[in-house]
Amino acid sequence: MGSKIFLTGATGYIGGTVLDAITTTHPEYKVTVLLRTVPGAFSSRYPNVKIVKGDYDSIDIITDTASEVDVVVHNGNSDHEPSLKAIIAGLLRRATPSYLIHLSGTGIVSDFRDPTYLGTLNPKIWSDINDLDSISSLPDNALHRNTETIIREAAALHGDKLKTAIVCPPDLYGEGKGTGRTRSVLVPWFFGEAKKQAGGGRVFYTGDGTNTRSWVHIDDLMTIYVKLVKAAVSRDEGAGWGEKGYYFASSQEVSQIDLAKATGQILKKQGVIQNEEPIEVSLEHIDSMLQEINYSNISRYLFASNSRTRADRALRLFGYEPKAPTLMETLEADILSALEED
Repeated sequence: MGSKIFLTGATGYIGGTVLDAITTTHPEYKVTVLLRTVPGAFSSRYPNVKIVKGDYDSIDIITDTASEVDVVVHNGNSDHEPSLKAIIAGLLRRATPSYLIHLSGTGIVSDFRDPTYLGTLNPKIWSDINDLDSISSLPDNALHRNTETIIREAAALHGDKLKTAIVCPPDLYGEGKGTGRTRSVLVPWFFGEAKKQAGGGRVFYTGDGTNTRSWVHIDDLMTIYVKLVKAAVSRDEGAGWGEKGYYFASSQEVSQIDLAKATGQILKKQGVIQNEEPIEVSLEHIDSMLQEINYSNISRYLFASNSRTRADRALRLFGYEPKAPTLMETLEADILSALEED
Protein backbone atom coordinates (compact mmCIF):
# COMPACT_ATOMS: atom_id res chain seq x y z
CA MET A 1 0.00 0.00 0.00
CA GLY A 2 1.61 3.25 -1.13
CA SER A 3 1.52 6.30 1.09
CA LYS A 4 3.90 8.78 -0.53
CA ILE A 5 2.10 11.99 -1.45
CA PHE A 6 3.32 15.09 -3.27
CA LEU A 7 1.20 18.21 -2.69
CA THR A 8 1.43 21.57 -4.47
CA GLY A 9 -0.15 24.87 -3.45
CA ALA A 10 0.54 24.18 0.21
CA THR A 11 0.39 27.83 1.27
CA GLY A 12 -2.85 28.61 -0.58
CA TYR A 13 -6.33 28.77 0.87
CA ILE A 14 -7.40 25.38 -0.48
CA GLY A 15 -4.02 23.69 -0.75
CA GLY A 16 -2.96 24.69 2.75
CA THR A 17 -6.19 23.35 4.16
CA VAL A 18 -5.81 20.12 2.17
CA LEU A 19 -2.32 19.66 3.63
CA ASP A 20 -3.63 20.22 7.14
CA ALA A 21 -6.54 17.84 6.62
CA ILE A 22 -4.33 15.08 5.22
CA THR A 23 -1.62 15.32 7.85
CA THR A 24 -4.15 15.57 10.67
CA THR A 25 -6.31 12.61 9.63
CA HIS A 26 -3.47 10.43 8.32
CA PRO A 27 -0.17 11.25 10.03
CA GLU A 28 1.23 8.00 8.67
CA TYR A 29 1.34 9.39 5.13
CA LYS A 30 4.73 10.54 3.88
CA VAL A 31 3.98 14.00 2.45
CA THR A 32 6.21 16.18 0.29
CA VAL A 33 5.27 19.75 -0.62
CA LEU A 34 6.52 22.20 -3.24
CA LEU A 35 7.27 25.62 -1.72
CA ARG A 36 8.81 28.69 -3.29
CA THR A 37 9.21 30.29 0.14
CA VAL A 38 8.66 28.57 3.47
CA PRO A 39 6.31 30.32 5.94
CA GLY A 40 7.90 30.89 9.33
CA ALA A 41 5.53 28.54 11.16
CA PHE A 42 5.50 25.81 8.52
CA SER A 43 8.31 23.51 9.67
CA SER A 44 7.35 23.64 13.33
CA ARG A 45 3.73 22.91 12.51
CA TYR A 46 4.48 20.18 9.97
CA PRO A 47 7.82 18.73 11.12
CA ASN A 48 7.33 15.48 9.23
CA VAL A 49 6.47 17.09 5.89
CA LYS A 50 9.34 17.12 3.40
CA ILE A 51 9.89 20.40 1.53
CA VAL A 52 11.25 20.72 -2.00
CA LYS A 53 12.08 24.27 -3.01
CA GLY A 54 10.61 25.50 -6.29
CA ASP A 55 7.61 27.02 -8.02
CA TYR A 56 5.22 25.95 -10.77
CA ASP A 57 7.88 26.62 -13.40
CA SER A 58 10.42 24.32 -11.74
CA ILE A 59 9.68 21.61 -14.26
CA ASP A 60 12.53 19.21 -13.54
CA ILE A 61 11.95 19.38 -9.79
CA ILE A 62 8.23 18.76 -10.19
CA THR A 63 8.75 15.87 -12.61
CA ASP A 64 11.37 14.17 -10.44
CA THR A 65 9.34 14.58 -7.26
CA ALA A 66 6.17 13.25 -8.88
CA SER A 67 8.07 10.20 -10.11
CA GLU A 68 8.89 9.26 -6.52
CA VAL A 69 5.38 9.28 -5.05
CA ASP A 70 2.17 7.31 -5.39
CA VAL A 71 -0.26 10.25 -5.27
CA VAL A 72 -0.03 13.87 -6.39
CA VAL A 73 -2.52 16.40 -5.03
CA HIS A 74 -2.16 19.40 -7.33
CA ASN A 75 -3.57 22.68 -6.00
CA GLY A 76 -2.83 26.32 -6.62
CA ASN A 77 -2.86 27.63 -10.18
CA SER A 78 -5.51 25.48 -11.85
CA ASP A 79 -4.67 26.80 -15.32
CA HIS A 80 -0.89 26.37 -15.29
CA GLU A 81 -0.15 23.85 -18.03
CA PRO A 82 3.63 23.30 -17.64
CA SER A 83 3.38 22.20 -14.00
CA LEU A 84 0.51 19.84 -14.76
CA LYS A 85 2.35 18.28 -17.70
CA ALA A 86 5.44 17.89 -15.51
CA ILE A 87 3.41 16.06 -12.85
CA ILE A 88 1.90 13.72 -15.42
CA ALA A 89 5.32 13.02 -16.96
CA GLY A 90 6.72 12.19 -13.54
CA LEU A 91 3.88 9.89 -12.59
CA LEU A 92 4.16 8.04 -15.90
CA ARG A 93 7.78 7.18 -15.11
CA ARG A 94 6.58 4.91 -12.37
CA ALA A 95 6.32 1.17 -12.92
CA THR A 96 3.14 0.92 -10.87
CA PRO A 97 -0.14 2.85 -11.27
CA SER A 98 -0.22 6.28 -9.69
CA TYR A 99 -2.89 8.84 -8.86
CA LEU A 100 -3.42 12.52 -9.65
CA ILE A 101 -5.99 14.64 -7.82
CA HIS A 102 -6.25 18.02 -9.53
CA LEU A 103 -7.98 21.18 -8.29
CA SER A 104 -10.22 22.87 -10.85
CA GLY A 105 -13.31 25.00 -10.20
CA THR A 106 -16.91 25.55 -11.22
CA GLY A 107 -15.89 28.62 -13.17
CA ILE A 108 -15.78 26.13 -16.03
CA VAL A 109 -19.60 26.07 -16.11
CA SER A 110 -20.17 29.74 -15.32
CA ASP A 111 -22.30 31.59 -17.88
CA PHE A 112 -20.42 34.90 -17.54
CA ARG A 113 -19.49 35.02 -21.23
CA ASP A 114 -23.11 34.57 -22.34
CA PRO A 115 -25.33 37.66 -21.82
CA THR A 116 -28.54 35.62 -21.70
CA TYR A 117 -28.72 35.20 -17.93
CA LEU A 118 -26.40 37.87 -16.58
CA GLY A 119 -28.15 39.36 -13.57
CA THR A 120 -30.97 36.81 -13.77
CA LEU A 121 -31.46 33.19 -12.73
CA ASN A 122 -30.18 30.54 -15.12
CA PRO A 123 -32.26 27.39 -14.55
CA LYS A 124 -29.38 25.08 -15.48
CA ILE A 125 -27.87 23.14 -12.59
CA TRP A 126 -24.86 21.05 -13.60
CA SER A 127 -24.43 17.47 -12.39
CA ASP A 128 -21.00 15.85 -12.17
CA ILE A 129 -22.58 12.58 -13.28
CA ASN A 130 -25.35 13.40 -15.76
CA ASP A 131 -23.60 16.32 -17.48
CA LEU A 132 -20.10 14.91 -17.96
CA ASP A 133 -20.40 14.79 -21.75
CA SER A 134 -21.51 18.42 -21.84
CA ILE A 135 -18.74 19.51 -19.47
CA SER A 136 -16.08 17.77 -21.53
CA SER A 137 -17.46 19.47 -24.66
CA LEU A 138 -17.40 23.04 -23.34
CA PRO A 139 -15.69 25.67 -25.51
CA ASP A 140 -11.93 25.97 -25.30
CA ASN A 141 -12.22 29.41 -23.67
CA ALA A 142 -14.16 28.06 -20.67
CA LEU A 143 -12.27 28.62 -17.41
CA HIS A 144 -9.95 25.71 -16.51
CA ARG A 145 -10.85 23.94 -19.74
CA ASN A 146 -7.20 23.87 -20.86
CA THR A 147 -5.92 21.86 -17.91
CA GLU A 148 -9.00 19.67 -17.59
CA THR A 149 -8.47 18.68 -21.24
CA ILE A 150 -4.84 17.75 -20.55
CA ILE A 151 -5.96 15.51 -17.70
CA ARG A 152 -8.71 13.84 -19.70
CA GLU A 153 -6.37 13.13 -22.60
CA ALA A 154 -3.69 11.72 -20.31
CA ALA A 155 -6.20 9.51 -18.52
CA ALA A 156 -7.56 8.23 -21.83
CA LEU A 157 -4.07 7.36 -23.10
CA HIS A 158 -2.62 5.99 -19.88
CA GLY A 159 -5.62 4.85 -17.86
CA ASP A 160 -3.84 1.64 -16.84
CA LYS A 161 -1.00 3.61 -15.21
CA LEU A 162 -2.52 6.98 -14.39
CA LYS A 163 -5.69 7.33 -12.32
CA THR A 164 -7.03 10.88 -12.27
CA ALA A 165 -9.64 12.85 -10.36
CA ILE A 166 -10.69 16.47 -10.88
CA VAL A 167 -12.09 18.24 -7.84
CA CYS A 168 -14.25 21.15 -8.93
CA PRO A 169 -15.41 23.23 -5.95
CA PRO A 170 -17.72 26.24 -6.22
CA ASP A 171 -17.16 29.49 -4.33
CA LEU A 172 -15.75 28.85 -0.89
CA TYR A 173 -16.12 30.42 2.53
CA GLY A 174 -14.90 29.74 6.03
CA GLU A 175 -11.45 29.95 7.56
CA GLY A 176 -8.68 27.90 6.00
CA LYS A 177 -6.35 25.84 8.17
CA GLY A 178 -2.99 26.35 6.44
CA THR A 179 0.02 28.52 7.25
CA GLY A 180 -0.52 30.83 4.26
CA ARG A 181 -3.74 32.38 2.98
CA THR A 182 -6.68 31.37 5.15
CA ARG A 183 -9.72 32.91 3.46
CA SER A 184 -11.41 33.06 0.10
CA VAL A 185 -11.75 36.20 -2.00
CA LEU A 186 -15.31 36.67 -3.27
CA VAL A 187 -16.90 38.11 -0.13
CA PRO A 188 -13.98 40.50 0.64
CA TRP A 189 -13.89 41.64 -2.98
CA PHE A 190 -17.65 42.18 -2.94
CA PHE A 191 -17.74 44.41 0.12
CA GLY A 192 -14.53 46.09 -1.03
CA GLU A 193 -16.34 47.22 -4.17
CA ALA A 194 -19.45 48.07 -2.14
CA LYS A 195 -17.45 50.54 -0.06
CA LYS A 196 -16.38 52.37 -3.23
CA GLN A 197 -19.92 53.08 -4.42
CA ALA A 198 -21.19 56.67 -4.35
CA GLY A 199 -23.01 58.05 -1.33
CA GLY A 200 -20.90 56.43 1.34
CA GLY A 201 -20.94 52.94 -0.12
CA ARG A 202 -23.72 50.58 -1.18
CA VAL A 203 -24.01 46.86 -1.82
CA PHE A 204 -25.16 46.14 -5.34
CA TYR A 205 -26.56 43.79 -7.96
CA THR A 206 -27.34 43.94 -11.66
CA GLY A 207 -30.51 42.91 -13.50
CA ASP A 208 -32.91 41.56 -10.92
CA GLY A 209 -30.07 40.09 -8.86
CA THR A 210 -31.34 36.52 -9.03
CA ASN A 211 -28.16 35.21 -10.66
CA THR A 212 -27.11 32.37 -8.39
CA ARG A 213 -23.88 30.65 -7.42
CA SER A 214 -23.15 27.44 -5.55
CA TRP A 215 -21.04 27.56 -2.39
CA VAL A 216 -19.25 25.18 -0.04
CA HIS A 217 -17.55 25.63 3.33
CA ILE A 218 -13.84 24.83 3.20
CA ASP A 219 -14.34 22.16 5.90
CA ASP A 220 -16.96 20.32 3.83
CA LEU A 221 -14.69 20.40 0.78
CA MET A 222 -12.01 18.71 2.87
CA THR A 223 -14.21 15.67 3.45
CA ILE A 224 -14.07 14.98 -0.29
CA TYR A 225 -10.31 15.48 -0.43
CA VAL A 226 -9.64 13.17 2.50
CA LYS A 227 -11.85 10.46 0.99
CA LEU A 228 -10.14 10.75 -2.41
CA VAL A 229 -6.62 10.71 -1.00
CA LYS A 230 -7.43 7.71 1.19
CA ALA A 231 -8.92 5.91 -1.82
CA ALA A 232 -5.83 6.68 -3.90
CA VAL A 233 -3.40 5.53 -1.20
CA SER A 234 -5.31 2.27 -0.77
CA ARG A 235 -5.76 1.88 -4.55
CA ASP A 236 -9.49 1.72 -3.93
CA GLU A 237 -11.45 1.42 -7.14
CA GLY A 238 -14.60 2.33 -5.21
CA ALA A 239 -13.81 5.96 -5.92
CA GLY A 240 -14.33 7.35 -9.40
CA TRP A 241 -11.21 7.89 -11.54
CA GLY A 242 -10.57 8.87 -15.12
CA GLU A 243 -13.80 9.42 -17.00
CA LYS A 244 -15.71 8.97 -13.74
CA GLY A 245 -13.30 11.03 -11.66
CA TYR A 246 -15.07 14.40 -11.73
CA TYR A 247 -16.27 15.87 -8.43
CA PHE A 248 -18.37 18.92 -7.74
CA ALA A 249 -18.58 19.84 -4.06
CA SER A 250 -21.51 22.26 -3.70
CA SER A 251 -23.53 22.32 -0.52
CA GLN A 252 -25.88 25.30 -1.10
CA GLU A 253 -26.85 28.13 -3.42
CA VAL A 254 -27.09 31.88 -2.80
CA SER A 255 -28.33 34.56 -5.19
CA GLN A 256 -26.53 37.87 -5.67
CA ILE A 257 -29.49 39.83 -4.30
CA ASP A 258 -29.62 37.71 -1.12
CA LEU A 259 -25.89 38.01 -0.63
CA ALA A 260 -26.15 41.78 -1.14
CA LYS A 261 -28.97 42.16 1.39
CA ALA A 262 -27.15 40.16 4.05
CA THR A 263 -23.84 41.91 3.41
CA GLY A 264 -25.52 45.32 3.50
CA GLN A 265 -26.99 44.66 6.91
CA ILE A 266 -23.63 43.57 8.30
CA LEU A 267 -21.68 46.45 6.80
CA LYS A 268 -24.18 49.00 8.12
CA LYS A 269 -24.09 47.40 11.55
CA GLN A 270 -20.30 47.76 11.51
CA GLY A 271 -20.48 51.39 10.38
CA VAL A 272 -18.78 50.64 7.06
CA ILE A 273 -21.70 51.94 4.96
CA GLN A 274 -24.66 54.13 5.87
CA ASN A 275 -27.40 52.54 3.76
CA GLU A 276 -27.88 48.79 3.83
CA GLU A 277 -30.35 48.61 0.91
CA PRO A 278 -28.83 47.11 -2.26
CA ILE A 279 -28.82 49.21 -5.42
CA GLU A 280 -29.16 48.02 -8.99
CA VAL A 281 -26.17 48.92 -11.17
CA SER A 282 -25.61 48.46 -14.88
CA LEU A 283 -23.58 45.64 -16.33
CA GLU A 284 -21.18 48.26 -17.62
CA HIS A 285 -20.68 49.47 -14.06
CA ILE A 286 -20.04 45.89 -12.94
CA ASP A 287 -17.43 45.61 -15.68
CA SER A 288 -15.61 48.66 -14.31
CA MET A 289 -14.95 46.95 -10.98
CA LEU A 290 -11.85 45.04 -9.83
CA GLN A 291 -9.67 46.55 -12.52
CA GLU A 292 -6.64 45.95 -10.31
CA ILE A 293 -7.14 42.18 -10.59
CA ASN A 294 -6.21 42.29 -14.28
CA TYR A 295 -8.33 39.25 -15.14
CA SER A 296 -10.72 39.60 -18.05
CA ASN A 297 -14.40 39.85 -17.00
CA ILE A 298 -13.59 38.95 -13.38
CA SER A 299 -16.26 41.24 -11.89
CA ARG A 300 -18.90 40.03 -14.35
CA TYR A 301 -17.96 36.49 -13.39
CA LEU A 302 -18.18 37.16 -9.65
CA PHE A 303 -21.15 39.51 -9.42
CA ALA A 304 -23.41 38.92 -12.46
CA SER A 305 -23.13 35.30 -13.54
CA ASN A 306 -24.64 31.97 -12.57
CA SER A 307 -22.63 28.90 -11.60
CA ARG A 308 -24.92 26.21 -10.23
CA THR A 309 -23.68 22.67 -9.53
CA ARG A 310 -24.63 19.50 -7.63
CA ALA A 311 -22.19 17.15 -5.89
CA ASP A 312 -23.91 14.01 -7.16
CA ARG A 313 -20.76 11.85 -7.43
CA ALA A 314 -19.48 12.51 -3.91
CA LEU A 315 -22.96 11.82 -2.57
CA ARG A 316 -23.21 8.54 -4.46
CA LEU A 317 -19.68 7.26 -3.73
CA PHE A 318 -18.87 8.75 -0.36
CA GLY A 319 -22.24 9.59 1.16
CA TYR A 320 -21.20 13.24 1.05
CA GLU A 321 -23.17 15.11 3.70
CA PRO A 322 -22.06 18.72 4.23
CA LYS A 323 -22.25 19.60 7.91
CA ALA A 324 -20.55 22.99 8.23
CA PRO A 325 -22.53 26.17 8.89
CA THR A 326 -24.01 27.83 5.81
CA LEU A 327 -22.58 30.88 4.09
CA MET A 328 -25.27 33.07 5.62
CA GLU A 329 -24.55 31.69 9.09
CA THR A 330 -20.84 32.51 8.84
CA LEU A 331 -21.06 35.66 6.70
CA GLU A 332 -20.72 38.14 9.56
CA ALA A 333 -17.71 36.35 11.02
CA ASP A 334 -16.07 36.14 7.58
CA ILE A 335 -16.68 39.84 6.94
CA LEU A 336 -15.41 40.88 10.37
CA SER A 337 -12.29 38.79 9.88
CA ALA A 338 -11.63 40.36 6.51
CA LEU A 339 -12.32 43.88 7.85
CA GLU A 340 -9.59 43.36 10.46
CA GLU A 341 -7.09 42.96 7.64
CA ASP A 342 -8.58 45.66 5.40
